[in-house]
Amino acid sequence: VLQGLAMARGVVEKARIGSDVERCLPKSVVLEIHAAGEVTMDLGYDLTCRRRRAGRRKERTAMDRSSAWGIVTEHVAAAGLRRHMLAVEAAMRFYAGKLGEDPELWGLAGLLHDYDWEIHPTLEAHPKAGIALLSAAGAPEPVLQAILSHNEEGTGVARRAAIDFALLACDEVTGLVIAAALVRPSKDVRDVELKSIQKRWKEKSFAAGVDRPHVESATADFSAACFAGGLDLWQHVGNVLTAMQGAAAELELDGRMASSG
Repeated sequence: VLQGLAMARGVVEKARIGSDVERCLPKSVVLEIHAAGEVTMDLGYDLTCRRRRAGRRKERTAMDRSSAWGIVTEHVAAAGLRRHMLAVEAAMRFYAGKLGEDPELWGLAGLLHDYDWEIHPTLEAHPKAGIALLSAAGAPEPVLQAILSHNEEGTGVARRAAIDFALLACDEVTGLVIAAALVRPSKDVRDVELKSIQKRWKEKSFAAGVDRPHVESATADFSAACFAGGLDLWQHVGNVLTAMQGAAAELELDGRMASSG
């Protein structure tokens, strides 16, 4: 197996971030890897081929939540953008639990997905131009893939895994919930009811930056990919609302802004 991997070294080194390692190896080598179990080869970044097993596996991560938050605080100055990223993190953690996935892994994707927006504030550059930093910092491949796929038009990376569909579906929805909280006198997301968001859905002035057709499309794709079509728009918005209410203090949507005037 190791001899076969050595022969394939030149091919593997050309693998792009987000590519499946198996697709970069000759079929005969892939079969040998599956028969042998786990083989790791150091080519400047970690490429680990693991034996396929039934059921979901917890992804090994070289990055923890603390180091991810350090990247956010270093590169994101705007309080509103930080709040958005924290809100998407909360929603991703909620759905990871619901789908039997790893909340830490999914949370990283939500927390980091827009970290480079202030550095690369165009859809042509974001997040493609910022992905190398995340890779060097130890962000796991599924997180990199999810972040790249949340702007497929700019990166050319399509959604393929549950985490990818979830990230795109949760992204803009958080803007609806944040807007609903901030228009309340209490400035407390825990006071927001789903029906109040539903009532204002068609108001162009409410959460004006949220692309409604995009939200509907991303939710439908997420539903088809992960819920067999059983998740409708308002169930999804309700889930994101619940997730954000559980993170009210971290989002600073716990009434403190009303108290401060």
